[in-house]
Amino acid sequence: MLRTCFAGLLLVIALDAAAASHPTTERRWLAGDHHVHSIYSAKYPTDPERPEIMPESVIGGDSSHTILQNAQMARRFGLDWMVSTDHGGPHHSALNYTKAWPDVVVARRAVPDLLLFYGMEFDVPGGEHATLILPLDIDERDTLREIESRFGKREAFPPDPARNTKPRMMEALRYMARLPNPPVLIANHPSRTAPGRRQWGLHTPQEFHQWHQTAPHVAIGMEGAPGHQAAKPKQGLDAAHGSRGLYGGYPTMGGFDQMVATLGGAWDTLLGQGLHWTITATSDSHGHWSEGGADFWPGEYAKTWVFAKPSYSGILEGLRAGRVFVATGGLIDRLDFLAGTTGRQEMTVSMGDTLMLSRRQTAEITIRFRSATAGAGGKVPAVHHVDLIIGSTLGEARAEGQGERNESAVVAKRFTASDWRQDGEMQVIRHRLKLPAGVRYIRLRGTNTTQAEPEPDRAGEDPWQDLWFYSNPIYVQGDR
Repeated sequence: MLRTCFAGLLLVIALDAAAASHPTTERRWLAGDHHVHSIYSAKYPTDPERPEIMPESVIGGDSSHTILQNAQMARRFGLDWMVSTDHGGPHHSALNYTKAWPDVVVARRAVPDLLLFYGMEFDVPGGEHATLILPLDIDERDTLREIESRFGKREAFPPDPARNTKPRMMEALRYMARLPNPPVLIANHPSRTAPGRRQWGLHTPQEFHQWHQTAPHVAIGMEGAPGHQAAKPKQGLDAAHGSRGLYGGYPTMGGFDQMVATLGGAWDTLLGQGLHWTITATSDSHGHWSEGGADFWPGEYAKTWVFAKPSYSGILEGLRAGRVFVATGGLIDRLDFLAGTTGRQEMTVSMGDTLMLSRRQTAEITIRFRSATAGAGGKVPAVHHVDLIIGSTLGEARAEGQGERNESAVVAKRFTASDWRQDGEMQVIRHRLKLPAGVRYIRLRGTNTTQAEPEPDRAGEDPWQDLWFYSNPIYVQGDR
């Protein structure tokens, strides 16, 4: 089996290298999901009569889906790439090494038109969870075992409190950053433990600032839209497990974490501090709603779109560059967001890029999106409005990770159907914008609702009636 897996990995690496270097392979929008669980997200029940005995892993304890099944469903629902992300308990690194990785290799060969990354949902020391995406290389299996065995907070038995501290997480990030081929890390469900609005639980915006400053090539962003979007109240369930996203403290807003959905909130604060901090959307698939679970299949409801070459290295490069938009419910499946200048030094940039703009220039904004062509229950969602949001840098006293609000973030312009025109399959908006002094980023969001701002979600609401998309920012610099 190991010889077969090794040969399969070499073949995939060779094909990826060929695709990445082929001159006719251009960047395009590729849909994916970086947070998907399988049978190797095991349970570790402790014997109450013998708690000193290390518990045995129960395969399938947290998800009944195989890695191959996840990959097949990802392709069925239109994904181009996916990350297999299991978590566990004591010595889970060995389970990942001996069981999960060989199944990833088998699934890669069985579903060759899906870019299937090997990774895990990392048990963050001093925190909750984050996706680790391993670059495809000959060392991926060993690299993940080293990271999890050294730094996973639940890896040791008996439990070791020294492994579960925030300084330990900073040590983990420094270790990852020094690797010859570093992974990508994305914080999952960032404020799921928050007790209220603009209150934080296990993670704060300042902490994410420190992550990024410590390992900017590793810690690149956070889930904007968490998984578990099909959760509904049921008898015997607590409020958290019956709520959209399984958010039991402060709810999601339009399916998005409050750190992203609150205008002028945590995400705008990080952007105002100068961070290139990318948001994503995932399924966090454990159990499908049709099986009594709280989840959609990978790609069934939420997608993270990356503008990249169709290769493993291309996807990671696109994520790191922030060439990303996210959408739920298939509201849109293409988004071109461009900002340009006119005059002697014309330039046009897109998401993740930086626009150089002098105080004498006006930004030429172009937005092109493709609306959904299918929907749940035969109902096709339609974009009601698109917001163009601008934000300024924070003052120096707040630029070192302090503060949790960016009051400069505002909706500069709201576009409705009367503002866009049809161009083939695309809807096109053009707008000239004189940016006020100090503006350092511009971003988009859109919805099928009439809500001026995303509203807190109610337990039991239909997620297909409350759809949103968000672009990652275009950054702005210049003598303004």
